[in-house]
Amino acid sequence: MVVYADLIFLVNVVMDAAVLLVTARTRRLSFKPWKLLLSSALGGSYVLLMFVPSLSFLFTFAAKIIMSLCMVWIAFGYGSLQRFLRNTGTFYVVNFVAAGGVFGLNYVFQTSGDVMNGLLFSQTGAASFNIRIETWAVIVLGAGSLVLHRLVMSGVKKKEELAVHLAEVSVIVDGADFRCTGLIDTGNQLYDPLTRTPVMVMEASQLGSMLPESWLRRIRAAEVEQIITAIGTEEDFIWQDRLRLVPYRGVNRNTQFMLAIKPDKVVITYSSGQVETTKVLVGLDGGQLSGDGAYHAIIHPTLVAAG
Repeated sequence: MVVYADLIFLVNVVMDAAVLLVTARTRRLSFKPWKLLLSSALGGSYVLLMFVPSLSFLFTFAAKIIMSLCMVWIAFGYGSLQRFLRNTGTFYVVNFVAAGGVFGLNYVFQTSGDVMNGLLFSQTGAASFNIRIETWAVIVLGAGSLVLHRLVMSGVKKKEELAVHLAEVSVIVDGADFRCTGLIDTGNQLYDPLTRTPVMVMEASQLGSMLPESWLRRIRAAEVEQIITAIGTEEDFIWQDRLRLVPYRGVNRNTQFMLAIKPDKVVITYSSGQVETTKVLVGLDGGQLSGDGAYHAIIHPTLVAAG
């Protein structure tokens, strides 16, 4: 049997480098490219030692653990015990994802003939399966698994970061309680220019049947001025005396108006506690504030800071 040691070395260097790179991205680690390459070369060289019979002791469980620790240490340094263990744990997880992805995706693309050809039966009737994966498939499927892992982890991190800024909002008007999830947005600096009252924004649909359907259509069409001028001539709104028009600059930098309502109070419950305020306006937005429905209101940061 002919063994191409140079090809085995290069494939393992590439795969080790990819795993280390994904580990760094997942943990948001800064690294020096030459250290990552040196660590990958160490991993590639380690595989070649399996062809030296006298060094078989290097392929015990303990030796493999030590080798992986060395690779993580070379690539990312030590820092502290906690940091080092987290880096090592992430390195193992990414390795398992890559290996599992290679086998899983390889199985997906196999035909029934490939599966049957891999079955082996012993004289006692026991069955085993021989897995054969081409070198190009290892590289392509491994890279695909790592990219998929990166995308999934990126989405998870974004969700976690977003969750930190989410809060439960309760808008109370004349005893009616409208509840939804809100996003604490430091970029929201909308105030009523006359009273300097902070304005939080909420999807108009959260008011349910309390808001006339024709009003909802006009809010969505950015025709809120017509709502004010039509008061008394069209559908009645029981909280007409609570309505306000708040000017703001739209995307095109032109001044537009947002229809807002003056609630009795707003209660915001978030990770650090609970805030109750009466000095607030609730602006009504005709669209959907979050594409995935994660939140339905945007909370003014001063409302939370006041608590």
